[in-house]
Amino acid sequence: QVRLVESGGGLVQAGNTLTLSCELTGGPDTTFAMGWLRHTPRKGREFVGFIRESGETVYGDSVMGRVTISRDGAKNTILLEMNNLEADDTATYTCVADYAAGTWWWTRPSEIRWRGQGTQVTVSS
Repeated sequence: QVRLVESGGGLVQAGNTLTLSCELTGGPDTTFAMGWLRHTPRKGREFVGFIRESGETVYGDSVMGRVTISRDGAKNTILLEMNNLEADDTATYTCVADYAAGTWWWTRPSEIRWRGQGTQVTVSS
């Protein structure tokens, strides 16, 4: 049974850098596509980005230029680093995974196969 466990988050000052980690356990011995969505009361659900099995990354428009998603050593552990945080980055960040990633990750994110519990990030000014 696949499980996604997020760590990091909490209260972060505006202008600082956020680092989140997500580990996938319980799956078959393969490299998964993994990434992040976020949800705010004002904007709803937003696509943050993903990293494909190949290592290719794709990021959402709202965070482009400020975010990096990478694999952290183990093939199914990823890091999200977002710099120059703004108040609008306050959200619940959810790690997601599937066997592959594509445009449905931002057009139909409910179809992504697995998701974690989410971690709250609050940006203070």
